[in-house]
Amino acid sequence: MPKLFTFFKSLFVVAVLATSAQAQSQEAIKVVYHMSEGIPQASRAVNNIRNHLAADPTAKIVVVTHGLGIDFLLEGATNQMDQPFAGAIGDLAAKGVEFRVCNNTLVSRKIDAAKVAMEAKVIPSGVAEVARLQAREGFVYLRP
Repeated sequence: MPKLFTFFKSLFVVAVLATSAQAQSQEAIKVVYHMSEGIPQASRAVNNIRNHLAADPTAKIVVVTHGLGIDFLLEGATNQMDQPFAGAIGDLAAKGVEFRVCNNTLVSRKIDAAKVAMEAKVIPSGVAEVARLQAREGFVYLRP
């Protein structure tokens, strides 16, 4: 009888571990895209994020911008081919992508927060946000 009990106990432990591993593998991957280099980087990032979501629609993506990285999220921003970013930002936001803009950058560049795309949230510091997402919320870091 003790051997049978040990067998069932081991079987239970294996089942619990397998269920736990399966639950972890189904958890959405969290990614922070760090943007600080301007329009060419933004164009790459938009394409990267579209491809990322096509491969993994469950990914939780946050785009954090500061410095020149905020430019594509400003009113009237266009890419190198003079195409507006507004449509792409709206499409990505509709798929759950979050956009965050550094207030320090807005202040230092004397840009009114009203000029920021409505899909974006103004945060105190872009670099502090990237660090927080990585250290406290387990986000993977990507820089397009």
